[in-house]
This record gives sequence, C-alpha cells and structure tokens, in this order.
Amino acid sequence: MPSNLAPRVSVSPSPPPSAHSPGGPSPGGRDVRMGSGTPGTGSVCFVGLNNLPILSRSYPHLPAGGAELQQTLLSRALARRGWQVSMVVADCGQPDRAVWDDITTYKAYRPEEGIPVIRYVHPRWTKVRAALARADAQIYYVSCAGGHFPQVVQFARARGRKTVFRIASDTDCDPRTLLVRHWRDKVLHRWGLRRADLVLAQTASQQQALARNFGRESRVIDSLLEIPGDPPAFADRDIGALWVGNIRALKRPQLFLQAAARLPQMSFHMIGGPLPGSERLFEECRASARALPNVTFHGFVPQHEIGGYFERARLYVSTSEIEGFPNTYMQAWARGTPVIAYLDPEHLVSRNGLGAIVGTVEELCSAITGLSDDAAQWQSVSQRSRRFIDERTAATDTVGEYAAALAALL
Repeated sequence: MPSNLAPRVSVSPSPPPSAHSPGGPSPGGRDVRMGSGTPGTGSVCFVGLNNLPILSRSYPHLPAGGAELQQTLLSRALARRGWQVSMVVADCGQPDRAVWDDITTYKAYRPEEGIPVIRYVHPRWTKVRAALARADAQIYYVSCAGGHFPQVVQFARARGRKTVFRIASDTDCDPRTLLVRHWRDKVLHRWGLRRADLVLAQTASQQQALARNFGRESRVIDSLLEIPGDPPAFADRDIGALWVGNIRALKRPQLFLQAAARLPQMSFHMIGGPLPGSERLFEECRASARALPNVTFHGFVPQHEIGGYFERARLYVSTSEIEGFPNTYMQAWARGTPVIAYLDPEHLVSRNGLGAIVGTVEELCSAITGLSDDAAQWQSVSQRSRRFIDERTAATDTVGEYAAALAALL
C-alpha cells in the first residue's frame, strides 16, 4: 500500500546554509516517512515567510506554526520526487539562494523592516515580488489569508504562471472570521480566491464553507505528517496534560490554566509564544501559570523540539474555539497521545475513540482525570490513536495527490 511519507529513513544534522550545500533535518530530527515515486517535471515555489525555522535548525528562535510545517513537509516530499522546489522566506541574515534538502530559498524582507503603512508596498511587496521573480517557478504555492496571498496571485497572473492557495484554518473560509485586521485585506482575500488556479482544503467542511461563503470550488487533500517511532508507555510519561499553540485569544489558553487550578495533583505543561497583538494575553497566561505550582510554562519552543513533549505527555489538550485540521492532533496521535479538545474536526475524535470532546471546564477536568486515573483505558485509547495514524497514512499516497494536483496545472 502507498503511504504519505514512506519509507522511513534516518536524517542527519543540518549543515550551515549554503547555495552549494543541500541537506538538513526534518522537523524533530527523527526517523520519518519520506516520499518516493516517479519524479515530476515541474517547478513550484512555496511562499512562506516564516518557513525558515522549520526548514533549518539554524534559526530555532523564530516562530512557526502548522501552515509552515505543512509547506515544509510538502516541499521536501516534492523535491524527493524530482520537482524543482524553491521557497520565499523572510530575510533572517541567511544568504540568498541558500539550499536545504534540495530546496532553494529566496529571501524577501526582514520582519522588522520598513515604516508602518508604507512598508505594505515597500519593502514588503517590492521585496516579495523580487524574490518571486528570482524563483521563476511555474507554480506558486501560498497558505493562510493575508496580504501576501493576493499579491502572489497578481504576480503569477501577470507572468502567465499558476497559483495554489491552501486553506490553513477554518477562518480562511468565512469572511466573518478571517484573521486579517484591515478591510483592504479582506477584499483582497476574496479577489485572490476567485483568481487562484487551485484552492486546496484540509476537510470537507472547509470545502463546503468555501463554496457557501465565496462561491469557490476546492479540492480536499489531507495534511502531511511525520511518523515517529513506537510510542512510550503510560508509566514512561511524566507530563499529565500538555497544551501547545500560539497564545492568542481564539486558542483560549485560559481554559487550560483553569483546569490546572482545579487539578493540583496533576502536572500541566504549556507551550506557546506570543503573536503580534497578543502580547498582553501571553503575559497574563505566563503570570497565571507561574502562580500554579503544578504548571510548567515553557513559552516558545522550536518546532523540532515539540515532538518530544508529545511523547512525554499522557494527554494533549486543545482549547481552541476554531481550527482547520489541527496539526497538533495528528502529532499527538502519532505518538499515541489521546486528545481532549473542544473541537472535533470531521468527528474524528468521537467516531474513532481517540480521546474526548468537551464543552466546559468541568467536562475538561472530568475527561482529564478519567483517562489519567485508568492506565488500562488510557492504553486502549493510545493504541487506537497510533493505529488510526498508521492506517490513515497507509491508505493514501497523500504526496502523490498533491503532486498530481500540481502537475494538472502545467
């Protein structure tokens, strides 16, 4: 049977970035299921300004999330299948055209560069446009609603190239929930959706929301996932409950801390850095966590280190009020860690017995104690979680689906 990222291979430490020195670790630096198959003939450029810390461990202090992880996993897999792959990233001091894992990177602008308002045009758009031109790809691939998406569409159309937009969250599918601050960007998002050559959704519900709210057709392709080794046993895990995510209002991290306050006998670990505009919430959460003796507040943790925390955790808790298809759920299940969450995308948790879905803090506490106090029940859910991931990745050649979708544009 084909797999998403097969077979497993060992990866080695990353060398310094160099235009002549490819190579580098996959996220986590572990054995992962890699892509293989018939080489493609096209060129694709992934536009992800925050991709660099996942692509290379030389920049572990920089933040990145699920969209960046998905772009990097796919770019590596396509490069292994013979595609010419490039990436537009932020200028973090690396040389232009630095190569990791056969992926050539073109740097745009420094994150802090430019004068507010004016910087929307220069240096941000002018330098992104210049990087896109240097990449000179047949297809440009972008994720997340925001200013760069319509800019990339406009650039590609002007040059007779193609654009792919991948939905990163349910918020991208509804004009009322778009995570963009300015009316201008909301209008441009609609403009870009209408003109992108291909829109990829994570779930059927996203596909339906795009059709309902924007009149836009899309294609559903699963997210990619790195597969670690065998999950640790219940007794070998020293974290009672784990929370991972960017600390922002829609993630509702306070609910996790409220549960921790009610369950002082358990250890709670919280991972997440601040996002622009959410600094006050970050400080409030850090202060609340420090006031609870059973809570360890890690703050920002590099993406390649997060897998180790999932392996140590008996439970993963998600308190978000809106998501796409969370990478964190998949990361947890791949490590045999049950998920307790407020959201159940595609009813995967409830339908497959992969944890518990809750609606209140009281239900959250009950679910946490119910699984934590019964090692036999936990073991059963843990085994189902890992088996679900193994069967899901064995049933479909997800990389092949992405490659076929892109090839159809050429």
